[in-house]
Amino acid sequence: MLFMVIERFRDGKAKEIYRRFQEKGRMMPEGLKYVDSWVEVNFDRCFQLMECDDLRLFQEWVLQWQDLGEFEIIPVVPSKETAEVVSKML
Repeated sequence: MLFMVIERFRDGKAKEIYRRFQEKGRMMPEGLKYVDSWVEVNFDRCFQLMECDDLRLFQEWVLQWQDLGEFEIIPVVPSKETAEVVSKML
């Protein structure tokens, strides 16, 4: 399954987040796949697209970063696949 992860950087923690990432990488457990990410220009939030079949892996990953950010994890479906489902109902 695909998930949009909205990471809200704690106040003034953007540099610490990038420092930890530079030193330790994403620290993701095996089975949690990073696809891509986008960061707001003001460093308030990062939007990450991830893939995973075991939600416990998200829990392991969040524990590595929760001191620097807050996480919202939202299951998403690609637009093309959604259009196929909706077109059946039209």
